[in-house]
Amino acid sequence: MSRETLEKAMQEAIGRLKGFPSKEITLFHHNDTDGLTSGTILETAFREDGYSVKRFSLEKPYPQVLEKIFKKKGEIIVFTDFAGKIAPYIASLNRKRNLVLIIDHHPAEKSDDATVLNLDGDLYGLKGDRDISASATCYLFALNINKKNKKLAHLGALGAVGDGFLVDGKLSSINRAALTDAVYSGTMRFEETADGETYYIILGGKEYPAKDVCRSLDTLGGVGYYKGGTEEGVDICKNGFDSKKKNLVEELGKIQKEIFDREIELLKNGGIKTTEHLQWFNVEERFNPMGVKMIGVFCTIIKDMDFLDQTKYLAGFQTIRNEIPGFGPIPFSSTKISMRVSDKMKDQIRKNEIPGLSSFLPPATIRIGGFADACHSLSAATTVKIGQEEELISEIEKELKGKNSQTA
Repeated sequence: MSRETLEKAMQEAIGRLKGFPSKEITLFHHNDTDGLTSGTILETAFREDGYSVKRFSLEKPYPQVLEKIFKKKGEIIVFTDFAGKIAPYIASLNRKRNLVLIIDHHPAEKSDDATVLNLDGDLYGLKGDRDISASATCYLFALNINKKNKKLAHLGALGAVGDGFLVDGKLSSINRAALTDAVYSGTMRFEETADGETYYIILGGKEYPAKDVCRSLDTLGGVGYYKGGTEEGVDICKNGFDSKKKNLVEELGKIQKEIFDREIELLKNGGIKTTEHLQWFNVEERFNPMGVKMIGVFCTIIKDMDFLDQTKYLAGFQTIRNEIPGFGPIPFSSTKISMRVSDKMKDQIRKNEIPGLSSFLPPATIRIGGFADACHSLSAATTVKIGQEEELISEIEKELKGKNSQTA
């Protein structure tokens, strides 16, 4: 299992795509840096190959949204940076009525349905938290459509930088291959550092530190999700920054800082609940008007702070707003849990000394009727109904105790 087998599957999928009667594609992508770059890569590659593309950004492929999507018939539907895990569920909704492509890098499940093609690197021996980002997967797919898409290599590498899954501070495997193509094309460069590498990217003819671009895209897609931020983010991927976009990022950054600072004070003053293996909290609607991507961002920021226990898994809940930009009202009545681990626990997970998040959060969620899709070993998120928060924490503890007894 390798890049070669993944590319072979991609070539077969592209053959199916080109043979499909419709030339209209509905594209759904995540709203962080990896998702925005993935959406940009695919939209560009599809349009230049003669397809009409309608593009939407989702925080997660929620069941309520999927049910609405799969009322369609005879169309091409593409998901990227999520949905790899739920390919069988998508097949059950699709009922062979549309051609579906999933281009992801999260832990995945195979689809036995010939109309649902799961091009997730996880199914081909590539780890999504070190070898291949969604953007690098999309770049590989775009290359197999047309070698001229090598011009998109910088976006393939940028998404990997945004996800932060580096090996010894450097991009590796397929992510590295995208970087190499971008460096050769003159759209990226890197500098060696004591901790690894620092990356620079050219957008709209101007060079920027890649990490700064990632922060801007994450801010636009997360804080500005309900303010048109994802569209601004995609435009940055295509054309670079202008003064309007810089001002918007700055304004959204101030909103994020104010909300996060307030929440940190609440947590320091007794806002954390603990169990044997977990420390958790619930911001409910206090993060409005930001999207629910921000509970994961918040957990990432605080995970190593000294008021937290570095030996316990960290979990935060945020209420999901009952709307999706471009879709209108959606009756979710749900909450999202995001989980992160301290740097100390990250090393233990890498060494298989303790369970990774993807091994216990999805089964615990599914057992109480929740929705689990895009989870990694070091970062994970699922959704449950409002009011099930403590029940989910209890189920996670049951999972962890079972895993610990197996290794004792």
